[in-house]
Amino acid sequence: MNAADRPRPSTARLLVVDSVGAVRHLPRSDLATLLRPGDLVVANDAATFPASLKGRHLPSGEPLEVRLAAFTDASDLRRFDAIAFGAGDYSTPTEKRPLPPELAAGDRLLLGPLVGTVEDLLDHPRLIELRFDGEAAEVLTGLAQHGRPIQYAHVPTPLALWDVWTRVAGRPFAFEPPSAGFALDWRTLVSWQRRGVDVATLTHAAGISSTGDAELDARLPFDEPFVIPESTASAVSRTRERGGRILAVGTTVVRALESAAFAPGVVQPGDGVASGRIGPDTALRVTDLVLSGIHEPGESHFELLRAFADDLVLDRVHRAALEHGYRNHEFGDSLLLEQSRRVSVKAPDAVA
Repeated sequence: MNAADRPRPSTARLLVVDSVGAVRHLPRSDLATLLRPGDLVVANDAATFPASLKGRHLPSGEPLEVRLAAFTDASDLRRFDAIAFGAGDYSTPTEKRPLPPELAAGDRLLLGPLVGTVEDLLDHPRLIELRFDGEAAEVLTGLAQHGRPIQYAHVPTPLALWDVWTRVAGRPFAFEPPSAGFALDWRTLVSWQRRGVDVATLTHAAGISSTGDAELDARLPFDEPFVIPESTASAVSRTRERGGRILAVGTTVVRALESAAFAPGVVQPGDGVASGRIGPDTALRVTDLVLSGIHEPGESHFELLRAFADDLVLDRVHRAALEHGYRNHEFGDSLLLEQSRRVSVKAPDAVA
């Protein structure tokens, strides 16, 4: 597969897999025609923070980059779990980035107009708990002034903040874009409305997708808070009652809906934390279809797809994506996968 380096909605493609594992190749613009009246689309409306901050490790004077990766406490916008790198920038592949200067609890970091303190080291030289000085409003202002979107080497030119916001983006709550939402445009949304397809949103803190370290990547995704509005919870129940299907736009939406599910087709509105992994042993209680990017086997996103289809189907999907040159990563092509089996094992954990 090829890495997509910039948005290209007009030529994007859609790999469609139905409930019996049959594969079709369509323009992504055909997405609007694939749902039925009474179906429900749930999208993540989190806007993306400019979560990459370059600066200096004050005890040593050495340069570093900090990438905010998760909330330590979603109610405190001054404290984050973060990934730290040494000198360099996104143009170097993440796995080749040097380690940061040796960090210790109490170290101060100068990150543009922001000053942060290393609160704790989290069992890896790159993973820290970071607390910014000042009030939450000052931290957000500093991020806006100095931060830039987290970016990887497959995108050669600098991204602007609006490049990583979807059409439905609302309040900043994500560290990387909920990129499945790039498939949604106004034409598709209006077409769904005219066809009797409902659209609802939730807000989920999409976390970092790569740390550059295999050991850390194996821990992904980190715990991610979410907020499900009462209107979205009600829409899920109505859809299930009338026999419609529920399409989750992105793996973050799957994690939120399934974490908040307390009965088949019923989700608890309000705040929660998606802390469990979704995979082949997960019993999906809410989502019938997922719209996702094109992912590689072994990635956490691909593991989640194993809750929707068995490995024979996913192997067929992967081969088809390779043979037809689908583009992966956040600005790539899309996969629409319908659930083909249910496994009665367990649902992911949720913390209200």
